[in-house]
Amino acid sequence: MEYRRLGRSGLQLSVLSFGSWVSFSKQINDKAADELMGVAYDKGINFFDNAEVYALGESEKMMGRVLKKKKWERSSYTLSSKSLLGMAGCSQ
Repeated sequence: MEYRRLGRSGLQLSVLSFGSWVSFSKQINDKAADELMGVAYDKGINFFDNAEVYALGESEKMMGRVLKKKKWERSSYTLSSKSLLGMAGCSQ
């Protein structure tokens, strides 16, 4: 896996991230998410991306459950989440 530093922070991130936008919550379950995140991590991906609006917040919850179960060293991965308008801004 290729890595790049994030600005002057020195944080080293994989050039590929594992995102949960389309698939988490409604299309796959926790077991599948666990397997997919495990494969990504084993291949060197250390950057996991989410957003509060993905699956109306359920995607973040799912990723959180998987990460808790994995018990990876917390310094071995970076987790990002984005906020645009807040959940109140989502059309349901």
